[in-house]
Amino acid sequence: MEQRRRETGRVRGYLAGCVVAVLLWSVASAQIRYSVSEEVNEGTAVGNIAKDLGLEKSTLKDRKYRIVSSNVDPLFHVKQNDGILYVSRKIDREEVCAQSSTCLINLKTVLENPLEIHYVEVEVLDINDNSPSFPEKDKRLEISESVLPGARFQLKPSRDSDSGQFSVQQYKLSSNDHFRLEVRDKGKDGKIPILVLQKSLDREAVGSHSLVLTALDGGKPPNSGNMNILVNVLDVNDNTPIFSKDIYSVTITENVPIGTTVVQVNATDLDEGQNGEVYYSFGNSVGNELFTLFDINPSTGEITVKSLIDYEEKDKYEIEIEASDKGLAPLTTEKSVIIQIADVNDNAPEIEVTSFSSSIPEDCRPGTTVALISVNDLDSGLNGKVICAVNEDVPFTLAPSVKDRMYSLVTKSPLDREKQSQYDLTITAKDAGQPPLSSEKIISVAVSDVNDNSPEFSLSPYTFYVTEANEPGASLFSVKAFDRDENDNAHISYHILRDRSEDNKLASFLNINSDNGDIMALKSFDFETLKTFQFHFHVVASDSGTPSLSSNVTVNVFILDQNDNAPVILYPLSSNGSAEGVEEIPRNVNAGHLVTKVRAYDADIGYNGWLLFSLQEVTDHSLFGLDRYTGQIRTLRSFTETDEAEHKLVILVKDNGNVSLSATATVIVKLVEPKEAFAASDVKSSAKADEDNNVTFYLMITLGSVSALFLISIIVLIAMQCSKSTDYTSKYLQETNYDGTLCHSIQYRSGDKQYMLVGPRMSIGSTIVPGSHANTLVLPDRRRTSEEVRKIVLHKGSSVMNTSNR
Repeated sequence: MEQRRRETGRVRGYLAGCVVAVLLWSVASAQIRYSVSEEVNEGTAVGNIAKDLGLEKSTLKDRKYRIVSSNVDPLFHVKQNDGILYVSRKIDREEVCAQSSTCLINLKTVLENPLEIHYVEVEVLDINDNSPSFPEKDKRLEISESVLPGARFQLKPSRDSDSGQFSVQQYKLSSNDHFRLEVRDKGKDGKIPILVLQKSLDREAVGSHSLVLTALDGGKPPNSGNMNILVNVLDVNDNTPIFSKDIYSVTITENVPIGTTVVQVNATDLDEGQNGEVYYSFGNSVGNELFTLFDINPSTGEITVKSLIDYEEKDKYEIEIEASDKGLAPLTTEKSVIIQIADVNDNAPEIEVTSFSSSIPEDCRPGTTVALISVNDLDSGLNGKVICAVNEDVPFTLAPSVKDRMYSLVTKSPLDREKQSQYDLTITAKDAGQPPLSSEKIISVAVSDVNDNSPEFSLSPYTFYVTEANEPGASLFSVKAFDRDENDNAHISYHILRDRSEDNKLASFLNINSDNGDIMALKSFDFETLKTFQFHFHVVASDSGTPSLSSNVTVNVFILDQNDNAPVILYPLSSNGSAEGVEEIPRNVNAGHLVTKVRAYDADIGYNGWLLFSLQEVTDHSLFGLDRYTGQIRTLRSFTETDEAEHKLVILVKDNGNVSLSATATVIVKLVEPKEAFAASDVKSSAKADEDNNVTFYLMITLGSVSALFLISIIVLIAMQCSKSTDYTSKYLQETNYDGTLCHSIQYRSGDKQYMLVGPRMSIGSTIVPGSHANTLVLPDRRRTSEEVRKIVLHKGSSVMNTSNR
């Protein structure tokens, strides 16, 4: 019951509320509808609300008539003084109502005292103030060139903020050959444009297509919006690389530097991306040789030199080049590159001696072949043309052969081994290139000996000085010959030419060593026994060639005196052979009176025979004087009564040899009265006259014999020297101051040499200069040791004697 009561109360409450609501609706049921176009200016009157509601204008203000709105910036307002609804600001229908087909704006107006609410409905009318627009101004499509015709590509539709007939009504596509447009109407979602491929694409012909899609609304005139469509045609690897030239041919010189560009090949592929990227390589037919010579850049196609190229090895190369793209299934094209190699003069001529005689005889005839020479040059043309020659200062020449580049090395003049025994021939080969290259080869040709030279003596004639009393068997001197030939042809043997002439009698005492020419004496020579100081003989020198050749030389030998003989006293000489004598002189003789004269003789010659006299013993030095050169004894003063009647004088006679030999003589001087002296002098004078005559006779014979032999020897020597030299003079000088001793001096000249033999009295300043092997013996002048020095130069092969002033 109670529940029922509650339900009944609720129903009654609902009913009461409904009644009140109806009453209130009746109060505010008055609703007005206006319409206004969008985009009208601010302050435009929409409608007179007061009039349409039947309200007095005076009550509007009193009852505070107004529009109730929550918007800060309302679209409309009403004025209390006239009750007209005005536009507060420009209305953009698309902003207010978006995509609604009918744009209604509800306004609530209020009157107070009593409260009244009136609803005003304003319809905003659309105008065509918006153009269609696409979401994207530019659209990029990528379509493979392999897509078949009929393929469809849906595009995003255009949007227009206007509605109704002012919305997008149609689409248009720019004119083209490959695409057409279809439009699908999806009702409220609008119209959807679809791009349809109607013709196959070819990227290589046209890589991209530019289209314009236009959307139009229903306005009059209609507004439109455009969208640019760029269709990129995606590549398919359907094109092979194509070379830019049909034939690649290039010429390079040999020996170009490594890295030099030979040629650059170029191939293009109409595809794009990896399908159009071309790389280059050598073809499969290229051999390993070309890989070592050339290289190719796979990216640029540049062919470069990898190692030195030699024209002489090959003058032409043909290389297969492959150009391939980088597609998944690469396409390849081949092309031949022909490389011609130009010759460069880079090879010097080569000289080869094919046949060679390293030794030829010196008596060979001109034109004798010594060697065959071939010349080769690996270059071609002028670079390979060779001119061959031999140095001009030799007796050889090159004779060209019938065969090209072959020469014969022959003699062009007689040879003489003795002038030149070996020739180093320089063979020069020079090509005609620019610059020319040349090479040389040295050939040594030895000239073998022929026995065409006789032995030659180093001197002709030989002059030797041999001292007497030589040692038998010892070498006295030697001769020397030489032969300009060699080996057996120059091996010399010596022998003395023997004949029956007078000179060879002394030569028979000589012997010669056949190997070295040393001459030795078989006996000792004695100058005083030989009675000559010069003789000559001939030595023959023969070589060992076949046939043997020989020559001879004259050897002049001078026997030099040695001081081996002591002086011999000729006067005074007693009956028993002792050198003693008695001289009686008057007591009344004056100073300077000649008492007597001591005479002596030395078998030696020269200094050795030069005698000097001196008083070795005397009783009174004030009475007698002795001339050291003449041996004359004279009184120095007159005798007095106190002087003794007998005086003993011991005279020393010595020669002037290096080791002097001497003899003594004793003279007893007796003083007698004048009468006795005259009687004695008469007897002695007759005896002395006979004795002196005999002694003088012997001295004259001895001196004449020695002088004759000496002159004959000098004449023979002069004749021999004249036969050798035109500049020959002979001079004999005999000292005029000979005072009782045997002495002589001989001077002669031969060519540029001056000879001299001296006796006891000789000229100062003469010189003898024959030969070699000097052994000098210096002999002081015992007469004038402070003024003169004489030299006798004795040689094993020759002698020199010099005399010079000090």
